[in-house]
Amino acid sequence: MPHQNGIAHRIMEIVLRCPGCLLEEVAFQCPDLTWNQVFLAVDRLSRSGELRLTPKEPGVYSLRLSNPPPAFLAPSDEGDDRDARY
Repeated sequence: MPHQNGIAHRIMEIVLRCPGCLLEEVAFQCPDLTWNQVFLAVDRLSRSGELRLTPKEPGVYSLRLSNPPPAFLAPSDEGDDRDARY
């Protein structure tokens, strides 16, 4: 079973790529997880303020990151030549 932090990270990556996606769409993109695992991680992220759930209709929620964490916005280390400028 995947670790909770790993699940949360995957969910946040999905929502970062597709802001406003539905909870069901996130669950569909994690076929190795149960719907309950996805829901529990989304619930924790929502309660911690990292993720916002917006009701679209009864039982349908869209997801957005509250504030994208810097780790998700930082460029990858591959080909990063920032140090070469100094």
